[in-house]
Amino acid sequence: MINAARFIALNRLPHKYAKHIQKWFAPVARHLALSQQKATSPLVVGINGSQGSGKSTLARLLVQVFTEEYQLNTVHFSIDDFYLTRLERSKLADDIHPLLATRGVPGTHDLALLKQVLADLISGAVSTTIPVFNKAKDDRYPADKWNLTKGAVDIIVFEGWCLGAAPQTEHELLRPLNRLEAEEDLDLRWRRYVNHQLQEIYPEIFNFVDTWLMLKAPSFDCVFKWRLEQENKLRESIPEPSKLMSDHEIKRFIQHYQRITEHTLETLPAKVDYLFELDTQREIVNLSCPT
Repeated sequence: MINAARFIALNRLPHKYAKHIQKWFAPVARHLALSQQKATSPLVVGINGSQGSGKSTLARLLVQVFTEEYQLNTVHFSIDDFYLTRLERSKLADDIHPLLATRGVPGTHDLALLKQVLADLISGAVSTTIPVFNKAKDDRYPADKWNLTKGAVDIIVFEGWCLGAAPQTEHELLRPLNRLEAEEDLDLRWRRYVNHQLQEIYPEIFNFVDTWLMLKAPSFDCVFKWRLEQENKLRESIPEPSKLMSDHEIKRFIQHYQRITEHTLETLPAKVDYLFELDTQREIVNLSCPT
């Protein structure tokens, strides 16, 4: 068994998280470990969840469980680590639409690099270098600070807010969902570009995933509160907290995510293998999974 108390302390989680581990997460981890034993290549576990839903915490937990309890060499990374650099996004903003300067939506990731990392890990490469993104500076860390895997991996835990997201129809794109879309995307260029990415480009990445998990928020209304908590937690852990977003900036920031988050909450639950349904306090109220 893993040291739940140590994990909770390291991640600054409430003590009740231990019950989540025992009741909800440990059984799923066991199923996944059994699936890996039957696989002929590394098992890729994809975790979807809106901002602040706890997907990164769950990913770290799974890594610890797989490593300590099942002796499986496990690597974890987020799609966030593959954001384009600030300079690359600035060029995208100049060439296509100003809103693409903001990290987050499909189209702002370096998918060529992500595809190469996934392919290397799955092929059994002895070592693979994985980028790391610095959210406080809104830019990628230099290559000498990237993570290096050691040895062929057994399980890849891959998480992100837009993993598994599906495109919308042209009709669905027409109505702006918030002030950002209404005032800064009048001609729909941004919405159409992002939607095209989900339609034509991102499925190739999503197809790497063998097993899907989702932490489903009750609605998008929870996201601001959860994202604010996430930012405050990050503020306490970095040396330059002044460079993080204010409450006002977060409110604007999450409007970039609203359309895809809401559509994903509607469409993805029926497609995933393990669906954790959350209440407004991020308590798990139900788990749907294979029998």
